[in-house]
This record gives sequence, C-alpha cells and structure tokens, in this order.
Amino acid sequence: MTQALQRDDAWYRERLAPPAGRVRVVIDTDAANEIDDPFAIAWALLSPDRLQVEAVYAAPYSFAHRRSQSRVQQHRQFDPPGVGMERSHAAILAVYDKLGLDSRGRVLHGSTRYLAALETPERSEATDHLIATALAMPAHEPLYVIAIGCATNLANALLLEPAIAERIVVVWTSGYPSHAPHPNHSFNLEQDLLASQWLLDSGVPHVYLPGFHVGAQLRLSLPEMERWVRGCGAIGEHLFELYTHNPLWDLLGINSFEAHSWVIWDLINIAWLIEPSWVPSEIVRTPWLSNDKRWRADATRHPMREAHGVQRDAIFAAFFEALRRAD
Repeated sequence: MTQALQRDDAWYRERLAPPAGRVRVVIDTDAANEIDDPFAIAWALLSPDRLQVEAVYAAPYSFAHRRSQSRVQQHRQFDPPGVGMERSHAAILAVYDKLGLDSRGRVLHGSTRYLAALETPERSEATDHLIATALAMPAHEPLYVIAIGCATNLANALLLEPAIAERIVVVWTSGYPSHAPHPNHSFNLEQDLLASQWLLDSGVPHVYLPGFHVGAQLRLSLPEMERWVRGCGAIGEHLFELYTHNPLWDLLGINSFEAHSWVIWDLINIAWLIEPSWVPSEIVRTPWLSNDKRWRADATRHPMREAHGVQRDAIFAAFFEALRRAD
C-alpha cells in the first residue's frame, strides 16, 4: 500500500523557500549518459561554502526506448539500465579522482532496473543512504536531493520509507513546463515513467526545473570550452575531453563537434541551490503526469516550485570561476 505525504500549503511554501547559506545535499545522477552530469557534479564538489555533498548516487539509464529514433541500431547506450548505472558509478568516481577528492563511502550504487510496480521497490546502497541521511536530518533542515537523472532511486527510497518525504526537498530537472500541452519527450522523465509519476504523487517537496526551454539555455560552445574550461587543472581537462568525445555524437548522427554547441542541462540544479535568483521560479500546483507523458492540471494538488527562467551568463561565469579556483 503506497503512502503519500499529506501537508497543508503553508508547510510546502516554507519547505520550498529558496535556500540560504550552506545546505546539505546528495546528488542522484546518470553520470555516463551524456556530458552534463560530470559538469554539475564537479561544480557541486567545488562549492563547499554553499553545498555540503554527503554522497553521490549512480542512477540507472538506457537509451533503448529511443532505438527506433537513432541512426544506428547497435550502440553501448542501448544497454540495460543496470549497465548504465554501473557506468554512471565509474563516471562519478572519475570526477572525484580528477578533483583529488576521497570518494570512499561517498559514491554509491543505485537501482539496477526501472521501477516495475509501486509494490516492488528495489533496495540499493543509494536508497539505504538516502533513507538514513534523511531521517537523521533536523525537522527544520531539509536534505536537498539534486536529481539529474531518472527518478528511479528516489521513487524506490520514497516507497521503502515514506517518512523521508518530510525530510527532503527534491530538485529535479526534466521535461517541459507544467503548463505545456504536448507530451514530455524528456529523457529523465520518460525512461522510468512510473518513477516520475510517483515522485509527483508522493507529496515530497519538489523544485521542478524544466529542461525545455529553461535549462536548454545553458549551452556551451567549443570556443568557450577552449577559453574557460580547458587548462583548468585535471578536472578542466577531463570535462574538455568529455565535451570533444561526447558519447551521444554518433548516436545522433553528428560527425563533427566543431559546428555544434551542447546543452549542459544539469548545471541548473546546482545554480538554483547556490544562487536561486539565477533560476527564477514560483510556486504552482503539482500536475498529474499521465501515461501519455502529458501534464494534467489539478488545482487540488500539493504545491511545488517551478523555474521559468535562467540567467545563463551569470551561471557560467560562476562555474568557470569555480574551475579557475580549482586549478
């Protein structure tokens, strides 16, 4: 029997207030699916004055559901979600290594499969850590969950221990604005649709950062990478290598990166936590997410915070400065 949190609007508004000062966070990431996740992980780890990163969880992922849209039919990104999770785990460790940070006990395996049913959540290192960390938080101080992948690990944890909904705030990027009429063809949202639905239905306080067309403004070009990222120590070289060897180029039929920019989507989560004014937002009603991936408005639903803008230049300036300081 699933259990959703029941709180009044005033509680949600207080919980969803923009953070001030240093906050405790965990990061849930499909770090190997494309290049933006390592950028976000690095920025978070390079911001200890604002973010106390307790752990980073490897999320599952697979592009198998998009095989019919691809120019190729055989690709490592079509492997099962559990394989994607293991690759994500390795990609997280690589960021820690390039930053010279100790990853012991801080980089944890997540789910090996998508959520099959609300009655059968999967326990993992990630769910166990999230549950223990959240329940240990003071009632007035939420643990922020930086969610930059599918919602699988989060949904599993919320199903295994519903009480954590009162102790965490999920900051998730995916999809279109909640008023958009068309289906959400968003990787983070669609690959584990049931988990996405439970994230919205569970009642957990949620800061929703639409990818289209809010986070989509966070584009970086090759000249910017050469000017501001390459040469910034081992982590800068690592991020530059990822940019110029993007695992999605061949999947998408892009033969040369030189004429293309790339969206570093997941920086939006870090930006909102470090300086909420960079990602303007407002309180709205949480929509339903239907099986056809469309939003369904409902004025009786609990509140959530939703972003409607992004200060692209300020965000990248702060990110580049963090890299420069790390050099």
